[in-house]
Amino acid sequence: MSAGPHAPDAPRQTILFTGHMVDAPDRPLPRFPSALVPAAARRIEAALAEIDAGPRDRAFTQGAAGGDLLFAEACLARGVPLGLLLPLAEPEFVAASLLPVEDGAAWHARFRAVVARLDHAPNEAPHELGALADGEDPFVRGNLWLLASARAAGAERLCCICLWDGGGGDGPGGTRHLVEAVRDAGGTVLRIDTHSL
Repeated sequence: MSAGPHAPDAPRQTILFTGHMVDAPDRPLPRFPSALVPAAARRIEAALAEIDAGPRDRAFTQGAAGGDLLFAEACLARGVPLGLLLPLAEPEFVAASLLPVEDGAAWHARFRAVVARLDHAPNEAPHELGALADGEDPFVRGNLWLLASARAAGAERLCCICLWDGGGGDGPGGTRHLVEAVRDAGGTVLRIDTHSL
């Protein structure tokens, strides 16, 4: 996606990630069970290799347990500058997007390990964007913030890697929402189908 001239220090490409959280222990229909985490990690690493992700790029995700953190870990391993954009204040994010899944405490520890390696602390939507408007969903706003941040980085290319079964989400602001927004913005989407793991 070309947007005209780019600043010399603009990233070569911006890479977004969206994907399923690891299933909660009480999830009635499995979507991303913890047994698939190693296979998902390998596929995310392969997707980053496919687009030759590296230090000249910029990556953004939210940091939830599952695909987000696997992506974050893979980006850090490849030297890709990474930003975490939390849709909620960190304590609320931890309660909603890390602890409820199977092995939630272990995912929280992985989140803390990723945060410790970042150049700056995660950005929190309530602090950066203000209070939610009446009826506004924090996860929809979070997805749009990811996309806006990626576009504001000034890269020539926008890519979204997603770990997605192709279905609807469990609520607003899910994977489908961000995938459609990236496509509408002219970005490329690389889908890792959870059914193929």
